[in-house]
Amino acid sequence: MKSIRFRFLAAALAVMMGAAIAKSQTADSAPLPPPAAAPGPMHGPDMFGMGHPVLRFYAKELGITDDQKVAMKAVLQKEHAAMHPLMQQMHQLDEQLKTYVEGTYDATKVQALVSAQAQTLVDMKVQEARVHNELYQMLTPDQQAKLKELEAQHEARMQQRMQNAPANDSQEQ
Repeated sequence: MKSIRFRFLAAALAVMMGAAIAKSQTADSAPLPPPAAAPGPMHGPDMFGMGHPVLRFYAKELGITDDQKVAMKAVLQKEHAAMHPLMQQMHQLDEQLKTYVEGTYDATKVQALVSAQAQTLVDMKVQEARVHNELYQMLTPDQQAKLKELEAQHEARMQQRMQNAPANDSQEQ
């Protein structure tokens, strides 16, 4: 029973972290515009070209070389085959959960689906960490240092926002 609770907690924490990161985008770190030819940064013919968010970020902020771009693109293409089934599984589990939201609620079945989602999320995060490690290893020491600096700045902005959140919430009410 504790394992299921832990998995659910891990999934909820991951979702909250994702939301916090998405919300922490500020004007001083404006998001890059999507590529004109692709319907979104993760879809279309340029999915593994410079339209991929990681490669766009690395190109703009770290100044990766053309050789690095080619090597990183190859890693992203190779890993897409492993990530795609996990994303499909997550989508299928979401669809199954909808039946219990919109229909008759069954706590046992919902808990089983959420547990399966949590495990799928864990698998996705493990894959993602491995891919990001591969990409990180392709960076020069100067690029790695710059990336660490950017991550520290991002974390500082997140902390600042979290500290200011209660004051902003009370003003809105």
